[in-house]
Amino acid sequence: MSPQSNENNLTPTDMQSNEYSAAHIMAKEARNHSSPCETVDSMPWFGMDIGGTLSKLVYFEPKDITRDEADAEVETLKNIRRYLTKNSVYGKIGHRDMHLQMDNVCIRGRRGTLHFIRFPTSKMGNFLALAKSKDMANLVTTVCVTGGGAFKFEDNFKKEVNMNLTKFDELDSLIRGMLYIETTNPHECYYWSNPTDDSKCQKVPYDFSEPYPFLLVNIGSGVSILAVYGPENYKRICGTSLGGGTFLGLCCLLTGCNTFEEAIELATGGDNTRVDKLVKDIYGSDYSPYGLPGDLVASSFGQMNSKDRRNTVTKEDLARATLVTITNNIGSIARMCAVNEKIERVVFVGNFLRVNPISMKLLAYAMDYWSKGTLKALFLEHEGYFGAVGCLLQFNGESS
Repeated sequence: MSPQSNENNLTPTDMQSNEYSAAHIMAKEARNHSSPCETVDSMPWFGMDIGGTLSKLVYFEPKDITRDEADAEVETLKNIRRYLTKNSVYGKIGHRDMHLQMDNVCIRGRRGTLHFIRFPTSKMGNFLALAKSKDMANLVTTVCVTGGGAFKFEDNFKKEVNMNLTKFDELDSLIRGMLYIETTNPHECYYWSNPTDDSKCQKVPYDFSEPYPFLLVNIGSGVSILAVYGPENYKRICGTSLGGGTFLGLCCLLTGCNTFEEAIELATGGDNTRVDKLVKDIYGSDYSPYGLPGDLVASSFGQMNSKDRRNTVTKEDLARATLVTITNNIGSIARMCAVNEKIERVVFVGNFLRVNPISMKLLAYAMDYWSKGTLKALFLEHEGYFGAVGCLLQFNGESS
């Protein structure tokens, strides 16, 4: 995964990506003046997770369409489907993650393709304007949504595009979506081997067929940590406000960057040891009595109290130090939670990890080193989309 620009825009097709399910159902419902999405079988199907920083949209495109359904499909929906599936970038803010596309999956008895789209939550106004310009309300009046934005933007959806939001619990949707995708995609789960050695480091598939119990660390704008003992048996045990939103906000302040991708690109070229104070900076070497290696960060940004040091650091160094600071804090909290819950597998998810192998490798190393090999840090390919998938799976045709 390499840095990708977030400067892409959602076109109406973004939201309209769901297509034609039973086109004959759509035709029938158009005649009856009822909404296509007021029944569980009608298309289009969308799942949406509106986070504090990033909004995630999943669209199910059925492939098992009958001739009657194809003939009955309305032209507007055909155009939207064609636009959505033939493009990966929509205007200036919307982006379809083509590498995550899942083909030949089964949802609610239909077989098709899952598409994954993201855009900054700060651009919700643009998203709704595009949806309105395409008369989306004529195709769908109910959207499955989770995340804080399901409440924050509910009135906007209703007033601006005449759509109702069927809201689903954020954590329940997260787990449902994760378990569904992990079970459906045989290459979903992996870990990093030799995370500190660039010449040997690689992603290794991990068999997650018997997962319980596991710790689920969801890193979005903030962080929530769940102990999961079964598909419907979990508890939120901890969290921190220092998450991906913190990293991006601080990087914007310190370096003048504007997007997450820019911040990660800067961090990739930086050296945090020019910003942080290490154990060896204090003790001259390793601190053996407590098993602290010399290159361990003892004080994040600890060298920035020196004017001379401040004059020598670069934007890249500051971005790298910010990333290391946030990641180390998350890893420390996750490790303590795992020890307290007596859980050995820690699964890290969330869009903070997108295009961010630096943090993943730091987390992999930290879990292994500080637990003396008893904790395994695991990662998932679809990172931040599980909530959107989970609420799509739960939709039963009724509005909340």
